[in-house]
Amino acid sequence: MKKKTKKKTYKITPFIQKMRFKYRVSILNENTLEESWYVRLSRFSVFMLGSTFVIITFIVLTILIFTTPISRYLPGYGDSGNRTEIIQESMRADSLVQQVNLQAGYLGVVKEIINGKIKPDSVASLDSSEIKEKARVFIEKSKAENNFVAKFENDEKFNLGSLNEKPNENIYVFFRPVRGVISSSFNLSEQQYGTYFITSPNESVLSVLAGTVVYAAFTFDFGWVIQVQHENNYLSIYKNNTRLLKKVGDVVKAGESIAITGDATGKKTGDQFYFELWKQGKALNPEDVIIF
Repeated sequence: MKKKTKKKTYKITPFIQKMRFKYRVSILNENTLEESWYVRLSRFSVFMLGSTFVIITFIVLTILIFTTPISRYLPGYGDSGNRTEIIQESMRADSLVQQVNLQAGYLGVVKEIINGKIKPDSVASLDSSEIKEKARVFIEKSKAENNFVAKFENDEKFNLGSLNEKPNENIYVFFRPVRGVISSSFNLSEQQYGTYFITSPNESVLSVLAGTVVYAAFTFDFGWVIQVQHENNYLSIYKNNTRLLKKVGDVVKAGESIAITGDATGKKTGDQFYFELWKQGKALNPEDVIIF
């Protein structure tokens, strides 16, 4: 005889049964009481739909915050490049305001000339001989000035105290290499031997002193680099340029354009114009000798 096998039965707990119990939600026509629409929902399905809606909403809001400028309005959310962008936009705004003011002044002068309120410049009507005569009169010293110079030279002729035993070192006036804002200063402790600048695009790079170009080449770390050797063992180095205007062996004057910076407004300092100043193999802080 075959033994009868008992089927296992699983009891459903009241909580699960309550969660799975379905309810019918209907919309009735008020006049005819006819059912227009209905849906069958359980507590479990309502919980799943609510959870899915919350998760999708969270994902959409996260994407909007991190991919749009809305993130800047959140408290505590900061970006290290915000300061650089603010400085860059401020420089552009200042340039635009300056150009608008110049244009307005120019148009105002032209308008007054057309209306006859301003007479044309009389200097243009003078011939070369009259201009030379006026320049000679301005350059010549007056009688009082000649008497003062003669008296001073006579008094100091035998003054030994005015003579120095050792001649003073030549005094150099350094030109500013670029027009811009300092973003990172000289720091020996961090092995930063120069200064980073935020400049306008295609800004001219000027030689700080007269000298000779001793290096001009492209590097993978700092783009186009140019070095100029000056008197008294000064060496200036200009990095992160987009184009060089001089080659090795060229003699340059102080304040002469030697390179172009390109778009030196990036958030990273590695993309910005970089300047170093050395003397006898020792790095100098450019801010100590140059007025930026």
